[in-house]
Amino acid sequence: MDEEAKAFRVPEFCRRYVISRASFYREVAANRLHIIKRGHTTLITHIEAERWFATLCQGKPQQPI
Repeated sequence: MDEEAKAFRVPEFCRRYVISRASFYREVAANRLHIIKRGHTTLITHIEAERWFATLCQGKPQQPI
């Protein structure tokens, strides 16, 4: 069965959401992004990733580039 994974590893998450590993770990440290540890592997569920991404659009408006 070729089912889509229900969680990202850190490199996959960073690639998909276009953030650096340092930014990823800052978000985790600030408790804005919740992770799951499975042995030495860090996972982020798709649901958590979408929740985190949705919060980026809330709060103060972004400045135009």
